[in-house]
Amino acid sequence: MTTAQEILTTHEVALTATAKPLGDSPADALVLGVGHDGAPALPGEIKAGVRRRLTELAQRAGASGTLDRVVVVPAPEEVRASLVVFTGLGRGEGDERLENLRRAAGAAVRGLQGRAASAVVAFEVTSVADVQAVAEGIGLGAFEYTAQKARTRSEENRPLVSAAVFAPKNLGREAKAALTRAAHVTRAVRLTRTLVDLSPDTATPEFVADVAVAAAKGTRVKVEVLAEKELARGSYGGLLGVGQGSVNGPRLVKLRWSPARAQKHVALVGKGITFDSGGLSLKPPASMMTMKSDMAGAAAVLSTVFAAAALELPVAVTGWLCLAENLPSGSATRPGDVLTMHSGHTVEVLNTDAEGRLVLADGLWAAGQENPDVLVDIATLTGAQMAALGVRTAGVMGDDAARGLVVDAAARAGEPAWPMPLPEHLRPSLDSFVADLKNMGDKHGGMLVAGLFLREFVPEHDGRRVPWAHIDIAGPSFNESQPWGYTPKEGTGFGVRTLLQLAESHAG
Repeated sequence: MTTAQEILTTHEVALTATAKPLGDSPADALVLGVGHDGAPALPGEIKAGVRRRLTELAQRAGASGTLDRVVVVPAPEEVRASLVVFTGLGRGEGDERLENLRRAAGAAVRGLQGRAASAVVAFEVTSVADVQAVAEGIGLGAFEYTAQKARTRSEENRPLVSAAVFAPKNLGREAKAALTRAAHVTRAVRLTRTLVDLSPDTATPEFVADVAVAAAKGTRVKVEVLAEKELARGSYGGLLGVGQGSVNGPRLVKLRWSPARAQKHVALVGKGITFDSGGLSLKPPASMMTMKSDMAGAAAVLSTVFAAAALELPVAVTGWLCLAENLPSGSATRPGDVLTMHSGHTVEVLNTDAEGRLVLADGLWAAGQENPDVLVDIATLTGAQMAALGVRTAGVMGDDAARGLVVDAAARAGEPAWPMPLPEHLRPSLDSFVADLKNMGDKHGGMLVAGLFLREFVPEHDGRRVPWAHIDIAGPSFNESQPWGYTPKEGTGFGVRTLLQLAESHAG
């Protein structure tokens, strides 16, 4: 039986900085970047003979500058390692270049899984941002899901244990601080992945709430959990309506990091459907296979709040986890039922498989009552997101200013996101004959219709709506294909880095 505490003890990579381009101690592997010309981009002062030998080795091995192209070969005697890894750096400038460094490092580390415990990662870096990107790639790539494995767990598949990251001497203490930040960021992403990968019989709403409580021990994050009785008293009709078909009752978890010096407040709301069968509007069996991932938004919010606390960001960050299990039963919500939401709105449920917007509506209204400087929800909300943007790019909707902040934060974090509109001509399609709203509208532009529904539950204060953005991560939160870059199969942890960047932009 997997416990909440076990989920928090995920594999860690010990990160250190070295000013010596080939490392100052023996390692199992030396990782080098390859430029678009096919030659290794060797950093710092390296003896001419060693430089020549490594360049010849890369050519013979067929190394390439293409991203995700990794070649592992035995190391020459001039190198204090058993293996040399050549990994493509791709092309790009600015934020794209930083993301390429992450992907190159992550792809190399994945290639070393089960083959090396330690490595020197010697990329050509010139700034603290470069060092941090490389370190993040290492931490993100060194991931293996083992939480529920018993007999197949093996040391042969163990990820990297330690890595020395090349950083020029002039970067000094800044490089060490970058490694510390990278460690906190990647720990948060790995926790999110683990929560998403957990089987739905384990990761129930109550279990995820327990993880939040366990994670808060020894920190200054405050946790409040509302179970069925408290939800009923607060008229959280969305959460209760979605969760009433399951024996595993819904939960609303509030996490709060609130340092004394904070001048700004960022509120984050995450969709946490721990399993989505579609309810009485039942999904086809094949469409249920990945529905343990429908809580990826809540997992990202949970991890982000604790990362903000670990980094001691001088900004208040609250997280609201809207947790429920959507199952069919004799007590399940029926198509045609009308729910009374926490906001007081009534909603006609035409499709019980459009359940994420119902739980988010309650969370948005509750979070918005505190009048934060920005309110962001993140959710695996619609298949229409994947139809419009594919499986690697999130869609961002909301107020122009808040949407822009999120898209900019995503670019800095290296997580692809694209701004989407909220066309007013689609809004009337949500009008209901019997209630204030219905949970389904025009079938065309489904991602946008969902965004318009959520907007109805963003409260106003003094005639001004709380600045709000919605992130649809239906595609990028779960990788059904083969691993690539630093991204593993199944849970990706998408969104954590964007939300942290957003919080940091308000910390200043």
